[in-house]
Amino acid sequence: MPNPSPPSSDQIAQAAATLTLVKDYLRTHPPVADVLPLLARLLDEDTSVPILLGDVLRSAARLVSQQASPKTDEIRLIVDGLRDAAQEATDWHVLHWDMQRVSGHAFAPAGPPTTP
Repeated sequence: MPNPSPPSSDQIAQAAATLTLVKDYLRTHPPVADVLPLLARLLDEDTSVPILLGDVLRSAARLVSQQASPKTDEIRLIVDGLRDAAQEATDWHVLHWDMQRVSGHAFAPAGPPTTP
């Protein structure tokens, strides 16, 4: 399998901009029923943002560890910090199960208030 080409800084910016769009949308207080599909994609158990971020941070830690010369205490602290952050991000994957549980509750789209 050939090596993938590196993403451009514009592609990384696009990914961050997309997350910003989601954040901004959530701040408009949309109906939960409309939000659940977005969160399900973000928190998918296999391809979620937490899993991918953890993988990115682990890979960065490995590269810094392998290529840093000399291997100083500061470099070891940086590598440890990346690995700790990777584990924390990966631990967030359990949010996938929370989204499944939330989906099991009734959330109707917001509509005009009804009068008794």
